[in-house]
Amino acid sequence: METNRQKRINKLLQKDLGEIFQREAPNLFQRALITVTQVKVTSDLSIAKVYLSIFGKETETVMKQVHLHSSEIRKQLGMRIKHQLRQVPQLQFFVDDSLDYIENIENLLKQ
Repeated sequence: METNRQKRINKLLQKDLGEIFQREAPNLFQRALITVTQVKVTSDLSIAKVYLSIFGKETETVMKQVHLHSSEIRKQLGMRIKHQLRQVPQLQFFVDDSLDYIENIENLLKQ
């Protein structure tokens, strides 16, 4: 069960990470369109699971680039949230494949 503080921090991290990916994606991630779909922070606020939706490029190659630049992303996030959080959580990135799942179900229903 998420506390109100966790929910508030999830929204804050999602907004700030979305802006970081929007600004940095053309330079670092081969012009892929990256959307932060969801952020889940642990109860002790030490780890944040970030779910990304990637359009336009190979998902695997873009995720490799995201993992390579994760320390830069965390540093930029820290500069944005330094007044809200004492410690910047470790970022774990995952591919959000819910759109592919929905598309697969729709195709199955059409058959």
